[in-house]
Amino acid sequence: MQPGNCLRQVRERLGLTYRDVEQSSFELASKHGRPEFVIRISRLADIENGGVTPTLHKLYTLCALYQLDVFEVCQWYQIPLDEHLRDGFAWGAKKTHLGRAPYRLHLPLKFDPAFDPRRTSSLTRMVESWRSFEGALMDGAKYRYGFIGTEDTWMDPLVRPGSLVLVDPAQRTIEAGPFRNEFERPIYFVDLRSGYQCSWCTKEQDRVVLHPYGLSARAPQFYRWPDEIEVVGRVAGVAMRLPERR
Repeated sequence: MQPGNCLRQVRERLGLTYRDVEQSSFELASKHGRPEFVIRISRLADIENGGVTPTLHKLYTLCALYQLDVFEVCQWYQIPLDEHLRDGFAWGAKKTHLGRAPYRLHLPLKFDPAFDPRRTSSLTRMVESWRSFEGALMDGAKYRYGFIGTEDTWMDPLVRPGSLVLVDPAQRTIEAGPFRNEFERPIYFVDLRSGYQCSWCTKEQDRVVLHPYGLSARAPQFYRWPDEIEVVGRVAGVAMRLPERR
C-alpha cells in the first residue's frame, strides 16, 4: 500500500477532515514558530492521493496529529531510520567524532530454555525473539557515543579504526593509577578543540599527556590543560570488527 493511502486511512479512522488537519497544523506551527509545519488542504490531498512525499516539518505534523510513530511512518517511505547508526558504522568517517545515542535498542526478549549464561554461546541460535526498546528506557541518555575514525590508529589494535565506543560523561577525572594491566587502565574520549581522540591519559599539573597504544608506533602528545583539551568522558564499552587476514 502506498504511504499516502496509509496516512489517509489513519486520518479517516481518527475522524479527522482535511479542514481539521489544516487548522491543527496552524496551531502547531504557531506553537513552534515555524510556518513549515502548516499543511494546507491542497498539500494534504497531494500527499494522500498524488504520491507527494511530505517534507520533514510536515511529516512531523502528521505524526503528531495522528499520534503515529515517526520511525514507522518513515518505513512506509522506505527510509530505515532504525538502521541509520548501523549504516553509519559501516561507512564510517575518517576522523574520530562523537555521535548521538540511539533512540532504540534491539535487545533479546526471550532466550532458548537451553541457554546457559555461564557458557559462550551463539545468540543467533539462543535468542528466540528480539524487540526494540526506546534508548531512554535503557538509560541510553546517560551515555554518549563516539566513532573512531577509519584512519585513526592511535589505540590500534586495542581499539581499532572504525570502532564504536560507549562514553560515560559522568567519569571525566583522569585516574593516576597504578593499573595492573592495559585492560584495567582507563581509556578516555577527549575533545582537542580541533577534533576528538580516544586515548590513555595522564595529567601533569597544567598539561595532559595522551598515550597511544604501544603497537601503534605513535608518539605521546602533550596539551595544555584546560585550554587545549577537555575530557568528554571515560570509555565504558567498545564494539569493533576484528581484522581480516589479507
